[in-house]
Amino acid sequence: MTSRNHKFWDLISCVWKQKLPAMEAIQFNGRPCIKLDDLWQALHLSFNSAHNCQINIDILNEISLKPVSDWKPFLKEEFKNAIRKCNDSSAPRPDKILWKILKWIINDNDCLISIINITNVCINLGHCPLYFKSLTSIIISKSNKSLYDSPKFFCPIMLLNTLGKLIEKVIGERIQFYTISNNFVHPHQFGRLKKYSTFNVGMFLTHIIRSRWVKNIQTSTLAFYIIQFFPLLNHWLLPLILDKAGFHSKVSTFFSDYLIGRKTQYMWNNLFSPFFEVNIGVGQGSALSLILSALYLSLLFYIFEKWVKNLKILVFFLSFVDNRLLISQEKCLEKTDLFLFIVIILFLPFCINLVWLLNMKRLKSFTLLDLITFSIPLY
Repeated sequence: MTSRNHKFWDLISCVWKQKLPAMEAIQFNGRPCIKLDDLWQALHLSFNSAHNCQINIDILNEISLKPVSDWKPFLKEEFKNAIRKCNDSSAPRPDKILWKILKWIINDNDCLISIINITNVCINLGHCPLYFKSLTSIIISKSNKSLYDSPKFFCPIMLLNTLGKLIEKVIGERIQFYTISNNFVHPHQFGRLKKYSTFNVGMFLTHIIRSRWVKNIQTSTLAFYIIQFFPLLNHWLLPLILDKAGFHSKVSTFFSDYLIGRKTQYMWNNLFSPFFEVNIGVGQGSALSLILSALYLSLLFYIFEKWVKNLKILVFFLSFVDNRLLISQEKCLEKTDLFLFIVIILFLPFCINLVWLLNMKRLKSFTLLDLITFSIPLY
C-alpha cells in the first residue's frame, strides 16, 4: 500500500474514513445532488446557514463587564502539558505531522522556544497566520438516523494542522483558566470544562431533585438541543464577549483576526472539495470550540437568569455542550409546567436573535395542555 500511495500513514487504522452514501442519495432543497459540485454546495450552505445573519449586539449591555486581566506570555510548561495529553495514534492532520513527531520536535529546547515566540507574537500583534486558518472538514454521519438523504444528517469534524492544533490547545487552556477564575463561565454550564464535566450534571440533577423531596416539591424538565450548534456561532459577537469577560484588548483583537479569512475543504468518502470561505461558527473538533461556545453560552445564561428573576418565574437552566435542560420546581406540577411554557415563549425569540436554531420539530407544536400532559417529573 505504501508503495502504491507513497504515504506511510495509510497503514494507520484511524485514517480509514467512515463510509458515506453516494452523493446521488443526498437531496438539498428538494433536488438530488447529481454533480459533485451540487454536493459541495449543499454541504457548505447547510453547515453555514447563518452566514450574513444580523444580530443585535445591544444584548451585551445586559451583562456586566469583568475587570480587565493582564495576559502573560506563554510558558514552556503550558506547551509541554498540552502536548502530553495528545494521543499518538490520532489521525494525521492535513500537514501529515503525527503528534509523536511534534513531541520529538518540542523536546528540543530551541524548537520549543521558537513555537512559544510565534504564539506570543501572534497574540501581541493580534494576527493569526493564514497557515492556521486552512482546515479540512471530514464529513461524518450522525448516529441513530433512519435515513441519510439530507446534509442535516451529517456533521463536519474539523482537522487543523498539527502545530496549529497544539497552539489552539494552549490558548484554550489559558482562556478556561481566566474565565473560570473570574466566574464568567456560569456554574450551570457543563461539558468538558475544568470543574464542570458532563459527569457533574448527573450529580447536580440528583442533588437538586432529592433535596426538594424533603419539602414535597416536584420537579419538571424540558430538554432540547441546538441543531448545528458549533457552526452557528456568530464571529462578530465572540470578540465582544471576550471583552466582556475581561480579556486584554490584544486577545480580542487576535480572535477578531482568527475568526475571519478562514477556509475549509470538505471530505466526503475519499473526495475533496475546493476550498470554501468559512466566516461563521467554530469548528467542531477545534481545541477552541468548547471554550468559545461556553463563553457564547455564558451570555445567554446571565441574561436568562436576569429575566426570570425579574418575572419571578421559578425556572433555571442547565447546559452540557449543545444540549439544554430547563428545570422548574414547585409543589404543584401545573405550576412548573406553566413556568416552563412561559419561559419557552420568551426564550425562542432570544435564541433566534443570537443566531441559534432550536429543534423546532420538538417545540413548535407545544401548547400549554401539551406541556402539562407530557411533562415528566423526575421523582
